[in-house]
Order: sequence, then structure tokens, then C-alpha cells
Amino acid sequence: MDAALLLNVEGIKKTILHGGLGELPNFITGTRVTFHFRTMKCDEERTVIDDSKQAGQPMHLIIGNMFKLEVWELLLTSMRVREVAEFWCDTIHTGVYPILSRSLRQMAEGKDPTEWHVHTCGLANMFAYHTLGYEDLDELQKEPQPLLFVIELLQVEAPSEYQRETWNLSNAERMQAVPILHGEGNRLFKLGRYEEASAKYQEAIVCLRNLQTKEKPWEAQWLKLEKMINTLTLNYCQCLLKRAEYYEVLEHTSDILRHHPGIVKAYYVRARAHAEVWNEAEAKADLEKVLELEPAMRKAVHRELRLLESRLEEKREEERLRCQHMLG
Repeated sequence: MDAALLLNVEGIKKTILHGGLGELPNFITGTRVTFHFRTMKCDEERTVIDDSKQAGQPMHLIIGNMFKLEVWELLLTSMRVREVAEFWCDTIHTGVYPILSRSLRQMAEGKDPTEWHVHTCGLANMFAYHTLGYEDLDELQKEPQPLLFVIELLQVEAPSEYQRETWNLSNAERMQAVPILHGEGNRLFKLGRYEEASAKYQEAIVCLRNLQTKEKPWEAQWLKLEKMINTLTLNYCQCLLKRAEYYEVLEHTSDILRHHPGIVKAYYVRARAHAEVWNEAEAKADLEKVLELEPAMRKAVHRELRLLESRLEEKREEERLRCQHMLG
């Protein structure tokens, strides 16, 4: 076993367990890598969390897609074909792993990996993590920790070598990507990295829009995708509010409400945007609609109304002083 090798990236250590073949492959954007992995905790027992060999199917990752755990791309592009290596990854690289793991487990069990996505983002706590449905993953979600990844690189294919197969797999790839992108967007939002969070939400929306084009409008699967798109769009609007892009928020929320007039969060987010651009009547009307549809939101609505009145009073005082100054 070779000594631990640093990858010149903070929080990653590599140990080669079995040397690979030939030169380091050319990992251009679009290259598909096929690999087995085993994920373990860093405890004395090296507790196994996931093992693709036990699941009976290797993993595929497209270089440049950033759909899965982003650190895996760094790890894989340091490897030769048939190499086996162990990577220690610090918490900064493993925060989104529980979401990825959950998606992989659901697919292995023949379930829809995006089902959780529809029920997240409740109004009372818009960015709260909900249970992932697996006790060990919930524990990791609550208390992120360093992880060990043992990876065996099986195959590296240039984009032209697998094009036909990729078309067949693209829908599954997109479906698998959505909850991961959503979770990563939520994480970045909590860190105050609103522009990066916006990009994750947008990427997930594009995946869903592509999938939706293959469904018949207003039928069950199309509506399910539409609901997911609306959730992500409203999360995107939360980022826009933080970035003071109020008119874009008004555009997105109004578009949602034209087609789905019962979505409470859309009224709430639009009310906040109206308040920021001094549309007093519109903001109050949207907040009243929130109360009508969701009485449990009373506390949040009253807080927004108090904030609106306070800002309007400040504006009136500024205008009064400006008029005095002009007359004086």
C-alpha cells in the first residue's frame, strides 16, 4: 500500500491500494467514468454506509455534469483504469452525501428517487431538511462528518464512445440529479451563497423541464413534475429576494399563480417582492390571500405587515423632510 497522497485539495487524502493500468486518462468534459465505490465512516469499525458491489451495479458519472457528489469528480480524475484507491474526505466535501445516498438506494429498490422532493420546503421552515427515510442517513444529515471512499475505476469512455447509451440513460440521470441539486441549493442558501444556490435550483429546473416535455400536459406525471418545478422556482425566488431582484420575483411568482392559484408560498414570496418595490396594496392583498389559504401562517403574515408599515412610515417621513427642504 502506498503512503497517503494529498490531491492538492484541502480536506482530501488519497491512499492507493492497487495500482492502475497505463497512463492517467484524458478526462475531458463529457467523459463517462464507470466505477465501484464503498462509503464508510471514519470510526474504528469503518462502518459501511453504501457499497455498489453489494448493490450489484457499478456507478456512472459524466465529467462536467456536477450532478452527483462533486468531490467524486476530483477523486476519479486522479485515478488510472483498474486502480483501487481509498480517499479520506473532510466534512466540507461530504455534506450532500446523504442526499445522493438516498437517491441511489431508492433507485436500487426500484422507487422514485425524487418522491421526497415534492413534500419538502414547508412554509413554516422553507429550507428545513426532512427525513430521508433511512436512519443512518438522517444521522449523517444532522451531523456531517468525514467519510472514507474506496473507489475502483473500471472504465473511462470518451463522449463519442457512449453517445447512444447516454441518450437512453439521460432521463434517469436527470431524475437522479434533481434531489441532489435541490439539496445542494438549500445548503448553499443556508450559507448565504445565494448566487451559487440560484445556479443549483436553475439546473434542477432545466432537468425537470426536459423531462416534462416527454409527458402529456396536465396528466399525473406532468403535474408531479410541474409541482417540483414550482417548488424549485420559489426557492430560486428566495435567492432573488436576497439579491434584490424584485421584479424578476414578481414575474416568476405571478406566472406560477396564473396556472396554479392555490400555491400559498407563491403569494407569500410575491408579497415580499411587492413590499420591496412599494406596491403597498398588492403586498397586502397577497398577504391576505396567504391568511385565507393557510391560517397557520398568521404569525409570519403579521410580521410582514408590521415590516411593511414600518418601511412605509419611514418612506413617508423621508418624503416629508424632502418637501420641507425644498420649500425651505
